[in-house]
Amino acid sequence: MILSGKARLAGVVGWPVSHSKSPQLHGYWLEQLGIDGAYLPLAVEPESFDLALTGLMAAGFQGVNVTVPHKEAALQFCDEVDPLARRIGAVNTIVFREGKAIGSNSDAFGFIENLRQNAPGLNFSLAKAVVLGAGGAARGVIAALQDAGLRDIVLLNRTRSRAEALAEDLCKDQTGTIRVLDWEERNSALESADLLVNTTSLGMAGQPALELDLSALPQSAVVTDIVYAPLITPLLALAQKQGNPVVDGLGMLLHQARPGFEAWFGAKPVVNEELRKFVLAI
Repeated sequence: MILSGKARLAGVVGWPVSHSKSPQLHGYWLEQLGIDGAYLPLAVEPESFDLALTGLMAAGFQGVNVTVPHKEAALQFCDEVDPLARRIGAVNTIVFREGKAIGSNSDAFGFIENLRQNAPGLNFSLAKAVVLGAGGAARGVIAALQDAGLRDIVLLNRTRSRAEALAEDLCKDQTGTIRVLDWEERNSALESADLLVNTTSLGMAGQPALELDLSALPQSAVVTDIVYAPLITPLLALAQKQGNPVVDGLGMLLHQARPGFEAWFGAKPVVNEELRKFVLAI
């Protein structure tokens, strides 16, 4: 690590923040690119969020990433917010510039770039996607798919009313449709799909299983889970067994870090297999 009196500083703000892999990830890029800078974990309690960010800006930080539970608070704190972050309703990347906080959301970028890197044959403009879940993660995923040109999205959630509210909100001023189906229709909904995305916690360690029959899913359809612990979730393992191409969630974490790093440190980082191995070994 290179640190001088002119070092560029950034970090990740969360509560807690000790679990975050972002400091090691950004530290890897700083080391690889020989940049005079540092990226720090910053544990900030919710009631101190505005004060802490004002202090970081005054101290000369270039900006911060924002993780739970601060993403909605960051939306309110920022002086300027890009349209995508407003549609998603959350900010995860803030750049400090000329006394202003400029907010964006790179989770959507990370999701799409992960698919583009690991499922290059997927044609978004012609694809049908099935999305499971209607929480904050689903909002980011659907917004990303809409901006990538995908016009046929089927949304299913255990509580249908939440899916309907999300679909109505995200279809405002957007072309294409989001079709909401009952959770009980999830197996038949897979017919003719080109992409299956799980944004729920079902299937994760300590959570109920995701009960899903993939027999109706075309073998060419890409299956992705946005979590990366475990790297191969039960859904991805089932899809692999059936012969479907799968994309794990680690790439989303890696790619979502790129826009902030470039804005804060002035260099374009690369996501490759060497980086994946480094982060998995943490």
